[in-house]
Amino acid sequence: MRSTTRIRTVLVVLVTAALTALTTFVATPPSEALAKQPSTACPNRTLPPSPVDTSEKPPPGEASPAPLPVPESPAGGPRMAECGLVLPPGSPEPPQDITAAAWLVQDLATGEVLAAKDPHGRHRPASLIKTLLAVVALEELRPDHVVVATEADADQECTCVGIVAGGEYRVDELVDALLMRSGNDVAHTLATALGGVDAAVEKMNRLAEWLGAADTRAATPSGLDGPGMMTSAYDMSLVFRHAMQQSDYAEAVGTKEIRFPGGPGEPDFPVYNDNPLWATYEGFLGGKTGFTDDSRHTYAGAAERDGRRLAVVLLRAEQQPVRVAEQAARLLDYGFTLAASGSESVGTVTSSPLDSPGDGTGEELASAGVASTTPEDPFGTTGWIVTLAVTLAVIAGLLMGHRKGLLRRPD
Repeated sequence: MRSTTRIRTVLVVLVTAALTALTTFVATPPSEALAKQPSTACPNRTLPPSPVDTSEKPPPGEASPAPLPVPESPAGGPRMAECGLVLPPGSPEPPQDITAAAWLVQDLATGEVLAAKDPHGRHRPASLIKTLLAVVALEELRPDHVVVATEADADQECTCVGIVAGGEYRVDELVDALLMRSGNDVAHTLATALGGVDAAVEKMNRLAEWLGAADTRAATPSGLDGPGMMTSAYDMSLVFRHAMQQSDYAEAVGTKEIRFPGGPGEPDFPVYNDNPLWATYEGFLGGKTGFTDDSRHTYAGAAERDGRRLAVVLLRAEQQPVRVAEQAARLLDYGFTLAASGSESVGTVTSSPLDSPGDGTGEELASAGVASTTPEDPFGTTGWIVTLAVTLAVIAGLLMGHRKGLLRRPD
């Protein structure tokens, strides 16, 4: 009997341990259990700085959106949780007179982060958010699809290109004008074509989530400030890198001049690229500018030298004492210097799509070179759960068999 009791005790202990392990594993995924908690001392870890006007006040009867949750493990690697300068060991100091509260320089080909400042600090994107709108429009609408503008499209707070109610515009013309001249009237027109402002913003946010941009929430299609609008230098670098992998987007930001349709009965007129680095920076590939009172100046741009393509994003910058475009140029120079010296990267800008954004765009986005940032467990979550379940079944079978044996055994 002592032997029987001992065996039964061992089996009960094994079953209890297996059940505990299974419960713990399901309740706490490995990626969370092993995650490194980012610093909570960074001033903009959760929210951008307070707004300076009422542009982010929600409509009457509606509450402001809750802050986006801060991931336990920072996208891009552990150093991306730092909120000061993030530099390779032994590297030279970054250029002087960089006023941006947050910035990041990356290698567009590899996603390696060469240097950064407060990469996951949350700020407002201004017109950089138009990159999300452009990618969604390029995925969902045919380039030759004709959009007839409405009064609401034409009646937007400018910067404007010159949309006229009743005017007919091809999607490729709208995307070019959106990115070259940052037209808010164009952004509204594309949003209308995508099903309306609310639908367009939802699609932009689904794309951001699919890419792994956990600091980003679009509130408007144009980048005009709205309740809950936020992003980070890391996220905008992620979005910009993905966009630059799309040939239509890269071609649009790399275009210096187009002819844009006038209104009904009106002639076409020229639209020029407003990015100031076109005339001054060697190897410039294109980019995007932005400004609102709450976001201050924002910037994204890319350049190529000696076969290497780098990109920079700046958030919450000021035009004094050095213009923001010049600050971007200095950071690109700094990045090329670091790259030439062979300094190690401090992180990685890599997309981590988890779910398809829906509406038939999943295959197109997956085929654009988007890769996961988190190395997959070759055994997989399902494999571990199945293994534990089988173990439980075997133990239960042994326990039942042993019990039946005891019942058959003579006294």
